[in-house]
Formats: sequence, structure tokens, C-alpha cells
Amino acid sequence: MAEIKKVSIKDKNYPRALKKIRDAPKVLYYKGEIKPEENCFAVVGARKYSVYGKQTALGLAGDLADAGLTVVSGLAPGIDTFAHEAAVERGKRTIAVLGTGLDEKSLYPQSNLKLAGKILETGGCLISEYPPGTRGTKFTFPQRNRIVSGLSLGVLVVEAKQKSGALITADCALVQKRKLFAIPGSIYSSNSKGSHSLIKKGAKLVDSANDVLKELKIPKIVKAGSAVGDNPKEHAVINALLEESLYIDKIIEKTKLPASSVAATLAVLEIKGRVRNLGGNIYAISSS
Repeated sequence: MAEIKKVSIKDKNYPRALKKIRDAPKVLYYKGEIKPEENCFAVVGARKYSVYGKQTALGLAGDLADAGLTVVSGLAPGIDTFAHEAAVERGKRTIAVLGTGLDEKSLYPQSNLKLAGKILETGGCLISEYPPGTRGTKFTFPQRNRIVSGLSLGVLVVEAKQKSGALITADCALVQKRKLFAIPGSIYSSNSKGSHSLIKKGAKLVDSANDVLKELKIPKIVKAGSAVGDNPKEHAVINALLEESLYIDKIIEKTKLPASSVAATLAVLEIKGRVRNLGGNIYAISSS
């Protein structure tokens, strides 16, 4: 992995937005490149995510990256991981803020070592206020959340339970006078409770990246994509997925195509980047 470098709050290379918060770290350790003047936006959420949360994080974070924002998150399992992956998949810059040292032995979660490498390969950055060799604790992870929001113009909470680390980031955003956004979810899901609480308190409800871009006064995204496949089978499968993600059996039922044809068509559409397997044979239209 890349060399671990160090920047002081007194240096001109220190992130401009972060320097303005009350409790900015005096020193940052980083891998990759720091761009002190860039426009960053945080996407955070639950570690224990739903299929809906995964689809939302991948789609929105990717769209925000395409709009020119640098996606910031915490490299944690779940929504944070999908936010980084969405940017990396599109070859865009993303910043991961860690609650550990940046050396490979300390980095958490170890399952995201490969993703950390891809973040650097696509021009991104790993940041921590903790020196190499620092292991994560119950203190260090909540502490790093103020850096996630401090780097950013705003924070989007995708999914969060009533007591969630993502809500700590949201609280930091409010203290730092950052714009706060949240994704609505099912009233029957515990993963929606935190997000709905934020919306009730004034967070901007988001159902597309353009809601965020409008608030930040950044030009909206106009997608040129089409819901038409390259042949009748592809069109039928894409059409079945227009309203929501579906389990493969439901796609078979809606298209009335043989199971083997649906499986083969989905495989081709995945290769073309038109659909995405969200896990467990649940498919959704890819927004990339």
C-alpha cells in the first residue's frame, strides 16, 4: 500500500473545510492525495443494511460522484462500504476516514483492505487522526465521525436505527452547520427509525441525487439511460425491474419467460452494467 504521510493544521495542504470546525485534528495522517479545496459530500448509514439500503447507497453515492462531488465515508461495513464502492466503480475519487491507524495491521475492517487499495488506485485518499499502530476502540470510531462531516458540504444518512453511529455523524453535521439529508424508508423497518427522526427534525428528504445537488447549488444530473434492452428478453427483464428490485423468481413471474432465459439474460445485463445483483439473487437496475 501507499506511504503514510502527515499534514499539520498549520499547513496549506490541510483540508480547508475541516480546518474550520471547532475541534479539528491538529494532525492528519493520510495515504493518497489531499486536495484542500475540493467539494466533498458524506454518505453514511447502517452496518446492518437492507437490500433497499444497499441499492440506495450504491445509486446515490455513484450519482453524486458523477456530479463532481468527492464521496466521503468511514469505510465501515455496510452502507459506508457501498458508498465508497459506488465511487470506485465509476472511477471517481472517494475519501475514507478511519477510526484506526492507516497501517494494514491496524486498518478496520480488515475485510476492506482490498477496497482501501482500490480507493487509492482511483485517486482517492485514506485519512486518520491516529498514528500508525493505533487500534480501533469505542472512542476512536465515534470521534472520527466529526471528521467525516467536517470535510463535507453535507451529510446524507441512508439507513440508521434509532441508536446508530450514523446519527453521531448527523449530530456532528448540525453542530458544524453542514447541510443534513436523509433517505426515507419503510415505517415498519427499524433501519428507518433514525432517518425518519432526522427528517422530522428538519433534515432534507432525499429520493434522488438531484435533491442533494439542488440544495448545494450544483447542476443537476440528466441521465441519458434508456429502459429499453438490446433485444425483447432484455427489455422484458429491465421493464420488470423499473419500479423496484426483485428476487429472480418474481422476475420470472413478471416476464413470463423460462427460468433459464431469465438467468441468462440477467447474466448478460450484469456484464453490460445494466442490472446489479444486490445479493441473494435480488436484482435491480444499475444506475451507473
